[in-house]
Amino acid sequence: MTILLGFPAESDPDKVARDFLACLSVHLPGIDIVPQNVPGDAGRTMLAALGAAEPGGATAGWAITPTLPARIVDRGDPSLGRRIQLIGQAEREPIAFVSRPTDPAMSMQDIVQRSGDDSGAVPLGTPPAGSAPHLAALRLQLLARTQLNIVTFPSAEAARQAVLAGNVAAAALGLSPIFADVRDGKLTAIGIAARRRFGLLPDAPVLDEGGIPLSAFIRRGLAVPAGTSPEVIGWLADAMREATQDDSFRDRAEATGIHAAWAGGEEWQAQMQTEQAELSQIWTTNPWLSSPRG
Repeated sequence: MTILLGFPAESDPDKVARDFLACLSVHLPGIDIVPQNVPGDAGRTMLAALGAAEPGGATAGWAITPTLPARIVDRGDPSLGRRIQLIGQAEREPIAFVSRPTDPAMSMQDIVQRSGDDSGAVPLGTPPAGSAPHLAALRLQLLARTQLNIVTFPSAEAARQAVLAGNVAAAALGLSPIFADVRDGKLTAIGIAARRRFGLLPDAPVLDEGGIPLSAFIRRGLAVPAGTSPEVIGWLADAMREATQDDSFRDRAEATGIHAAWAGGEEWQAQMQTEQAELSQIWTTNPWLSSPRG
């Protein structure tokens, strides 16, 4: 079985995907899983290739939200969602807002309040426009009815280095790139985008506690071409569910700031559609690409 991956080989997202696939292979005896990297266009190239594949069960793809709904919106391509079917979510990773411990005491509420201050809004770093952390920052703007001073960087690592160096006061990132920094005290989590405290960082405040009802997660799992038989989908879903319950996978994932969490395809699809509607609303007033739908 070929599993399409929408990012370069040996990148951090590639390592995350392959870690799960190695565990999944244990629960698919007799099946050779062959990861195939199909990078390009912020994930859209892989999604298009998956939608064009034969729905016979020989090809699946590593699907990520909000990447999928964001590419539907910013590329103006609703067929991306119609041509694939989500099987299930294997893991989720919260968006974390972090700053340096040596900076003056700051909370996300401070950053939001100062965004309207004439003295200058606090610079908030994120990975590239349209990435999950960047979209979370845009959603925060919408909820807070303000305009944040968002500074985009070419990668998550570049945004991480910017906040470590003090070039930005804070940054929005997936938890995994900065999980070790937070645990080692190099960075402080000033807000997790969740409705309740996240088990991997139980002492870190969540935005909802401060009156900001933002829940933003990177969700990852498998999808197949539309038209794949229910038998194949059920077979893969059962194996994925078993893999997410595997203690060895849970331990490896949680050691990097990722929570192993199973959700079936229908549940994930409903969550994605809600996310897509919200992103569509943001796009109408604040498109995040300078050359949209290209």
